[in-house]
Amino acid sequence: MTPTTDTLADLGWTAHFSEQISDEEAQHCHPVRVMAVHRGKIAVAGEGSRDFVSPYIPGAQPTDDHPTVGDWLLFDDAMGHPIRVLQRINLFKRRSPADPRKDQMIAANVDTVFIVASCNQDFSVARLERYLVLAREVGVQPVVVLTKSDLTDTPETFAAAARAIEPGLLVETVNGRDPADVARLAAWCGPGKTVAFLGSSGVGKSTLVNTLRGSDSIATQAIRAIDGTGRHTTTVREMHRLEQGGWLLDLPGMRELQLSEAASGIAEVFDDFTLIAQECRFSDCSHRVEPGCAIQAAIAAGTLTPERFDRWRRLAAEEKGPVSTGGRRRS
Repeated sequence: MTPTTDTLADLGWTAHFSEQISDEEAQHCHPVRVMAVHRGKIAVAGEGSRDFVSPYIPGAQPTDDHPTVGDWLLFDDAMGHPIRVLQRINLFKRRSPADPRKDQMIAANVDTVFIVASCNQDFSVARLERYLVLAREVGVQPVVVLTKSDLTDTPETFAAAARAIEPGLLVETVNGRDPADVARLAAWCGPGKTVAFLGSSGVGKSTLVNTLRGSDSIATQAIRAIDGTGRHTTTVREMHRLEQGGWLLDLPGMRELQLSEAASGIAEVFDDFTLIAQECRFSDCSHRVEPGCAIQAAIAAGTLTPERFDRWRRLAAEEKGPVSTGGRRRS
């Protein structure tokens, strides 16, 4: 056990969690937050201390929720292990790449999600839409952060493409190595707040975290200037303390994000299609060949684009069930 000066409020503790602990439990248990998930163990922090513990909760069933980074656990002092996961405010999850029939938890109890992409040829509207759907589904405010703005003469072109996805979407373009530039993101990183970083490998998430923390403690790998290729070295899910008092949750670069139970998120990000689809003649319209299809009429009129329609249809089909990807990287 390592002593710290952290209070529960510093760690993000709120009334939502304290209301879940009975007076009797408070006599022999204390709350801890999951700060990192490693293979076979988790790092937890409580009031005044940090420690590594087993993620195993005695009596938990295979279908029960298991600890993930950002979770709050109730730790039994006498037994020396956590006894349950406190009810979450929100939970990010995706379909497991290893088994699309199962879900994989990503992070819990997040206040803001930074969706990180880069201002180069790896920029993908389709990928941003996927992350936005995920954020909207769980009700967390998204902020699109476009890195490597110093490596292009037209960063605003990328920003405009991102803003066009959704009216009012917050978009910031930054040079991830410039502290003054990155300081604009600190507004979302106040005391006790948790910000998750989501994005593909090589877009500069760890560089951003290092700059926000004023530290190079998170390993990064060089990206070739010509084609932007490279690998993100984050191998564990971990929360990092900021001087502003908040927490950054840097997740491993995810080559694939398959959505799970995200119907409401899709409807919100693609609300233009959702509203027009209500005007179709048939309630079960596939929007392909049926007469009276309002979607096809809007595409023909130029109100909707066929490219965005294809992305919407693919996400909607994926959300309804496992999709075979053949190991290829998704857009």
